[in-house]
Amino acid sequence: MFRTIFISILLIVLPCNGIVRAQQDSEFRRTEQPKVTERVKAESDFGRLIERLSEPGGYFDSDNLVSNEASYLHVLGTMKKRNVTGGAYIGVGPEQSFSYIAQVRPRIAFIVDIRRDNLLHHLLFKSLFSIARNRIEYLCLLFGKPFPEDSKQWKQRSVQQLVEYLEKTPSRRETLEATSAEIQTKVKSFGVSLTAAELETINRVHTQFFNGGLDLRFTSRNRPSRSYYPTYRDLLLEKDLTGRQANYLANEDDFQFIKSLEKKNLIIPVVGDLAGEHALVAIGRLLTERNERLSTFYASNVEFYLMRDGSFDRFAQNLRGLPRNEQSVIIRSLFSGTYGYAHPQSVPGYFSTQILQTIDSLIKEHAGGGYQTYSDLVSKHSLDLR
Repeated sequence: MFRTIFISILLIVLPCNGIVRAQQDSEFRRTEQPKVTERVKAESDFGRLIERLSEPGGYFDSDNLVSNEASYLHVLGTMKKRNVTGGAYIGVGPEQSFSYIAQVRPRIAFIVDIRRDNLLHHLLFKSLFSIARNRIEYLCLLFGKPFPEDSKQWKQRSVQQLVEYLEKTPSRRETLEATSAEIQTKVKSFGVSLTAAELETINRVHTQFFNGGLDLRFTSRNRPSRSYYPTYRDLLLEKDLTGRQANYLANEDDFQFIKSLEKKNLIIPVVGDLAGEHALVAIGRLLTERNERLSTFYASNVEFYLMRDGSFDRFAQNLRGLPRNEQSVIIRSLFSGTYGYAHPQSVPGYFSTQILQTIDSLIKEHAGGGYQTYSDLVSKHSLDLR
């Protein structure tokens, strides 16, 4: 899905301003004051940090507006049993990382992608988290729909009820335009240097959510869309292997945790190559400065492309340089047809398979020359998810 990856780290310190309503629910304003060392002090610092960590952008032939991994939540039960929590999170792609972050509850998170467009995508999300007071407002702003009359009272509603409201409520062009105007103001305040074309890209991405609605799917530029790719609706309603709805929008506490990290500028978008010479190395230095340890690394299926291109060894070296402990894990995604037969962790009815492995076991196997092929990588040391 991704070739080489860029790190989008969003460390957010923004006030929550309602686009439709000015007054905020007092419960959402009761946030713990972080220590000065636990946050980026100003938007200018946020922008400088992104610049410090990032590399020049690259190309991949997909928009990655939403994930194509219906199985993305299947690792959560085992991660909880193994007490994978806190520390630092590094991940790739669009918003599936938010669901991992909501469970792991890291103190800092980095989102990684080779495409600078992914950074812009996350600045859109950052803006929406700043504007919305709760889940239903966030989704309405994303899809250009009016808020329900009693939106402040929706914190206990199920994700199914949120979906039902979105399905029955028409999108409005004037709502999209009003929200887009506020987003443009927000992103300009983040301290990130953006061109006029990049501001237009953020507007274009938002419009694609408006046009696609809950039926929006992952698309590629040189490949047809697949019927087995999940829709945004599918991803919202997806469950882990215990039957629990675990998307970050499934409950208000998870949403508010992500919102709090965004407000403190602790989710950071960085453009960088996972097998490159700078981005992961710079993140490693930052974690060392903060006396922080990596808890979770979500790589999707990037390693497939790194193996194919001969750059996996450089990625493994970068991974080795990140401060970690014995609990640290890597999450990867495998797609049917890549491996050649059903992986032991595959779940019937899912085209994608999530694989969980400790980073220590990956580093040790690599050091011993045990990863000669992608098949080696996905078949050795995977943790049982059932």
